[in-house]
Formats: sequence, C-alpha cells, structure tokens
Amino acid sequence: MAACFSVPLAYPAGVCCFSLFIFLEFSVFISSAFAETAPAAAGGDMQSSLMGMLPLVLMFVVLYFVMIRPQMKKAKEHKAMIDALTKGDEVATAGGVLGKVSKLGDSFISLEISSGVEVQLQRSAVIQVLPKGSIK
Repeated sequence: MAACFSVPLAYPAGVCCFSLFIFLEFSVFISSAFAETAPAAAGGDMQSSLMGMLPLVLMFVVLYFVMIRPQMKKAKEHKAMIDALTKGDEVATAGGVLGKVSKLGDSFISLEISSGVEVQLQRSAVIQVLPKGSIK
C-alpha cells in the first residue's frame, strides 16, 4: 500500500487522495494541451519556422557589426603597425615598458629601455608606437 500524505476523507482504503488529486490535475492539463494544437498547413509551418529563426539571424548580424568586425579591423591595424616597425622607433609594450627599438628580427625585437639595457620581446607585445622624443 502506498503511504498517503494527507488525511483521506471519504476514499476507500488504499487510495491516496494526494495522488488522486495530482492525477486529476495532470489529466486536465494534458487534455487541454492536446485540444489546443491544430494541424497546420505545410506553407504555414515553413513560414513559422523561418519567423522563429529570424531573431537568431538578426542577433548574429548585430553581433557581427558590433563585436566581430571592429575586432578584426583592430587586429589588422595592429599587424600593420608591427610590420612597419623600424629601428629607432619609440614603443610601448603590453607590460607597460617604454623603450626604443634597437634590433629587429622576424618574431622578436630588442628594446633599449635605458642606456646599455636591452630587453628582447616578441613583436606582438608592442601595443603602441609613440611619437619621436616621447621617451626622455
């Protein structure tokens, strides 16, 4: 026998009023859910699925123009700046180090941060080329 969670009023022995209430409640919801659905025409079904995808497509388009495109443009400008580095340029690095480019390699540069002190860095660490005479 199942345990009853409430006091049975006029139910025969072994019938739980709580489980009977839950069963009746769900059967009402299920029958109303089946009654609300109606068969749709093939054209209407295709149109509704396209209209359902429209917000997703619009959101992707907005994200492309707001986030992806500007980030690609910024990366392209950064690559052009790194490729245009020459000996003697004054630069700022991602770590905040300021210095003058003393040697250039394919993927590394030597940065003179003080007279006689040189540091080797990756080219991608350079974030800004400063105007001449900025570092004193």
